[in-house]
Amino acid sequence: SLSCLMRHTATATLPAAFSDLLPHFQVEPVDEYIVKNKPVTLTCRSTPATQIYFKCNGEWVHQDDHLIERTVDPATALPVMQVTIDITRQQVEKIFGLDEYWCQCVAWSTTGTQKSQKAYIRIAYLRKNFEEEPQGKEVALDQEVLLRCHPPEGVPQAEVEWQRNEDVIDPASDPNFFITTDHNLVIKKARLADTGNYTCVAKNIVARRKSTSATVLVYVNGGWSTWTTWSSCSAVCGRGWQKRSRSCTNPTPLNGGTSCEGQNIQKSACVATCPVDGGWSEWSKWSACGADCSMWRSRECTQPSPGTGGKDCQGLDLQSLNCTSEQCPQSECTTTHILGAEDVALYVGMVAVALCLTLLLIVVVLVYRRKKEGLDADVADSSILTTGFQPMGIKPSKPENSHLLTIQPDLTTTTTSYQGTLRSRHDTTGKFSMTNGPLLDPLPNGSHTLHNGKLNSDPAEFVSRLSTQSYFKTLPRDVANTSYGTFNFLGGRLTIPNTGISLLIPPEAIPRGKIYEIYLTVQRKEDLRLPLAGCQTLLSPVVSCGPPGVVLSRPVILSMDHCSDACLDNWAVRLKKQNYEGAWEDVLLMGEELVSEPYYCQLEAETCRLFSEQLGTFALVGESLHMGAAKRLRLVLFSDAYCSTLEYNIRVYCMDDTQDVFKEVMQMERQLGGRLIDEPHVLLFKDSYHNLRLSIHDMPLAHWRSKLLAGYQEIPFYHIWNGSQRYLHCTFTLERLSLSTCELTCQLCVWQVEGEGQSFSLDFNIAKVTLRHPSPLAGPSAFQIPYLIRQKICSSLDAPCPNGADWRMLAQRLKLERHMSFFASKASPTSVILDLWEAQHFHSGNINQLATVMADIGKQEAMIFLVSDGEC
Repeated sequence: SLSCLMRHTATATLPAAFSDLLPHFQVEPVDEYIVKNKPVTLTCRSTPATQIYFKCNGEWVHQDDHLIERTVDPATALPVMQVTIDITRQQVEKIFGLDEYWCQCVAWSTTGTQKSQKAYIRIAYLRKNFEEEPQGKEVALDQEVLLRCHPPEGVPQAEVEWQRNEDVIDPASDPNFFITTDHNLVIKKARLADTGNYTCVAKNIVARRKSTSATVLVYVNGGWSTWTTWSSCSAVCGRGWQKRSRSCTNPTPLNGGTSCEGQNIQKSACVATCPVDGGWSEWSKWSACGADCSMWRSRECTQPSPGTGGKDCQGLDLQSLNCTSEQCPQSECTTTHILGAEDVALYVGMVAVALCLTLLLIVVVLVYRRKKEGLDADVADSSILTTGFQPMGIKPSKPENSHLLTIQPDLTTTTTSYQGTLRSRHDTTGKFSMTNGPLLDPLPNGSHTLHNGKLNSDPAEFVSRLSTQSYFKTLPRDVANTSYGTFNFLGGRLTIPNTGISLLIPPEAIPRGKIYEIYLTVQRKEDLRLPLAGCQTLLSPVVSCGPPGVVLSRPVILSMDHCSDACLDNWAVRLKKQNYEGAWEDVLLMGEELVSEPYYCQLEAETCRLFSEQLGTFALVGESLHMGAAKRLRLVLFSDAYCSTLEYNIRVYCMDDTQDVFKEVMQMERQLGGRLIDEPHVLLFKDSYHNLRLSIHDMPLAHWRSKLLAGYQEIPFYHIWNGSQRYLHCTFTLERLSLSTCELTCQLCVWQVEGEGQSFSLDFNIAKVTLRHPSPLAGPSAFQIPYLIRQKICSSLDAPCPNGADWRMLAQRLKLERHMSFFASKASPTSVILDLWEAQHFHSGNINQLATVMADIGKQEAMIFLVSDGEC
């Protein structure tokens, strides 16, 4: 056998001196890994040994597979034997899954045998996929960060290292990093420099694998700086406001950190002490005549004394006068000389007075002769006042006075042809209707007649002629947003359809005998340079009515929408008027109106009624007094009426909640082929400096997807607040996955950051065209109360009654008592109250309701117009 042969050989070859030694292993086989298809080599060395053979998995390796080397150890002179074998991948794979592949060597000597340790041979590999990859994180500054990593399975087990932005992290050099025994990376305190892409790298003798990079974003939340000192009061005198500010810079938010919560500007009402100009006291008594023939008197600047930067008194505080007292030591000659000088001054004064009287007499004579020549000045053409506006149907009465256009009213006919309704510029057949109602007494058979002229048949011609005048060259040539007509003392109304803008011209507002051609137009805000400063914002359309400079006997009423929350505690609302040079002037502060001024405002929930004794260009500008002030925004959704592609657009308009802007957007969308897909919503947008955000949600992902990359769209606060842009919009572009998809359901949200929001629940078919547009306003006449009946009401209620059945009770019943002082300042308070009622209830007013109010005053309905002064 093989063992007998080995013993025989050993006995034959070993020297006798070493025949009693057991083999000693100098080199034993060790564990090996087969990489890919490369075989591994196992080595075994022993001394003294006669033979060495390998046994693998319990079986002897064939003798031919051994490579044997024999040497002699020079130190001991013992024979050394070394044997090597190669193990291939195929050998190991034969028993793969049954048991591990192992080998050991056995050495023989004459004394006996020795076995080496077992060496295990394994096939090396490293799988591609990590069992757990690191995940990106957003962490605050100084926060601890844990990034997990479980490397892929492999033989031998993979070693793990971490990289930041492709650079290897060495915890020894940067103690802020720590790698745990299970290969997780810990950042003890996140620093701004730790922001980056982190990668877990696994490697062994076979391969090197990298995980997906995890982005760590270290953000810094903002912190407020200290408040600045309060600014000076905005008003020089009286009520104003002051503010202080702070900035979000302690620290500044970085890498998406949250901004500071709260307001960065604080406002506070303030009252500036008004400057007091000095005033003179009364003059003291004259002093006795002095030696220099003069006497003195004095006064002091003490009534009141100047204060708070007020002006000092102007003039002399000491006055002297020559005297001729007997006590004067001067000579008689000197006295006579002085008297002579005073006489000369007296004579000069008398001559001047005589000349003034003579000139006045000449003027009176010229005026008298002018009237004697037959010049009729009862009705003057408004073009004399307004530079180029020609009245209708007026002829010059005298050839030599052709520069003055006059008209003679015809008071003899019995037909009524007054055109009171001028809202529709193309309807010239409307007549002044004298119908009887529950409130009206029967009229006499004969009617007063006045021809009111006619409308220009071509609106574009009127607008073109209007814009040629020097003052009106800046007016828009927009026929659709302009209304005009010819008016006399019976008055009338101009209305721009679908804008909420109208001009009521009450009876008697135009002096009798005058005929004016009046226009009403809405300006584009972007065409005007309306100066806005600080927290000011435009609250209304910019409306022009004219021509400026016409003489009015009583106020007209201009109605226009506004978009404030109508709470004067939150606002300082000012009425601005454009002067002839184009500059804007403040003419009224809401809540502080003076009845003596030519302007007066009533601010309703959504409408402003302006009483004005002058025509011109007006706008309402609001200045928020604190963060609670809010503007009303109208949110309107439009989409494509026709869609033949996969893309579909939804446009969200954010506009001031006024009818004129909505009309303009509707006209623009009609031209674009858009359609209104939901009812408009109203959002209160506060002066909080926070932006407006828009997002779309809950779409059926199986049929639709949004092409918006971010989670929401945003409109900056100042773009909305200043009001200089009439409308802003965001577009959401959606994509349907199939052309056959027509049903769309989604949720569209619009909200102010840290404020109010609105939500649209959409469910519609994009293939059906259902254009929705507001119906136009319409009305049969300019006034609901006929002129003659109106006169009876005014004559009945203007005179005060002891039992209170007068205009004051009418104002209370109509809930207008807040304006009592304004009504009382007018010659006919009842007429102004009825003017306001007409302006408020146009299209919606019920004359029967007014009759009920009149009856509630305490008189019989049929008798109220016959009340006399004696009955009161």
